[in-house]
Amino acid sequence: MKILIVGSGGREHALAWKLAQSRHHPEIYIAPGNAGTPAYGHNVPIAALTPSAVAAIVREREIDLVVIGPEAPLVEGVADVLREQGVLVIGPTAGAARIEGSKIFSKRLMEKAGIPTARFQVAETPAEALQILEAFPVPVVLKADGLAAGKGVVVAQSREEARGAIADLMETKALGDAGSRIVIEEFLVGEEVSFIILTDGTTIVPFPPAQDHKAIFDGDRGPNTGGMGAYCDSRILLPEIRDQILWEVVEPALRGMEAEGVPFTGFLFVGLMLTKNGPRVLEFNARMGDPEAQVLLMALDSDLVDLCIATAKGQLGDVSVSWKSGAAVCIVHAAPNYPGRPVLGQRIEGIADAEADGAIVFHAGTGVSDGHIVTTGGRVLGVAATAETLPKAIQAAYRAASHIRFDGMQRRSDIGAKGLKRW
Repeated sequence: MKILIVGSGGREHALAWKLAQSRHHPEIYIAPGNAGTPAYGHNVPIAALTPSAVAAIVREREIDLVVIGPEAPLVEGVADVLREQGVLVIGPTAGAARIEGSKIFSKRLMEKAGIPTARFQVAETPAEALQILEAFPVPVVLKADGLAAGKGVVVAQSREEARGAIADLMETKALGDAGSRIVIEEFLVGEEVSFIILTDGTTIVPFPPAQDHKAIFDGDRGPNTGGMGAYCDSRILLPEIRDQILWEVVEPALRGMEAEGVPFTGFLFVGLMLTKNGPRVLEFNARMGDPEAQVLLMALDSDLVDLCIATAKGQLGDVSVSWKSGAAVCIVHAAPNYPGRPVLGQRIEGIADAEADGAIVFHAGTGVSDGHIVTTGGRVLGVAATAETLPKAIQAAYRAASHIRFDGMQRRSDIGAKGLKRW
């Protein structure tokens, strides 16, 4: 069996790591991959993750199964083109990927389906946005409609900041066309949870709950990033809250997508805020989260290849799923100046020592220069570890992470700390 993973981040490294453990012994290709993925397969150079470029690799390598990691190729229709060629694919169609590709589509879907979420209004013009703004208390949340590489959400603490964000998004076009239309919504107070499921459109396989850490600095201070670390622990959600999310959020979302004529298959990410009034949906994503994927795949005991094949064939209900006990923690190491324009080309030391200390180092923004692994992106790598309890998993991950070094490295020291109150 030949499997192609599309993407180059920590999530894709984790997918390669898990798929390589399969009883099927697949031959794995990663397009384009990173400096860590060759340990599990073959990196394939690709100029851009377009439908035609990915389809060409599939034809040339005679790929049997494609797992699409990032959101952009899903929104562009990579899965559609591959399915037309008869290839098994994990990832929704371009129409279904609008659940992430358009915040407006997503919020209106929630409204139609009765899914609990923050009160919102859509602004088509800067003038309309300023008028709508007056109807919301501060803090207030502003979201670009389109994909913005994790930079499309602004939590404005004052009306002046909100007006500045509207100008940046809609007039200056700081995020290009992604901010041409925006969603303005109420600010929710509570604890965030990442809830991810795998579905073939009928059967739902929920993964354990996880928590991401978006802000760059300890204590959730500073600007948001793509994620500075995550942990997975069943204690994050009580069983009754987990069931509530399935019947009040996940099932209505899937029914709503089908009613829109765009049934959803693949990984569905539900970003939630646990408020005093119950769970509220912050966002949907059309793929696994990153770095949530790293800890969730470490928690998965079943054969991921079996799950992917069954999902792609619409037979997920025929496969049993099992999970490892305990907790998993992933600590992201970021480049200098991230989440601004990162400083690249820094030589990375200590990866082998971290792995010798019992961790798995998932590469993200890494490459090879003059025989050395160097930084090539904002989020450089994640050091992940498991243990029978969350406190021990945190300790193991940070012990291994202490070996990682590169100039200007940024690393939070409180990943998983929120979960310790449950112990």
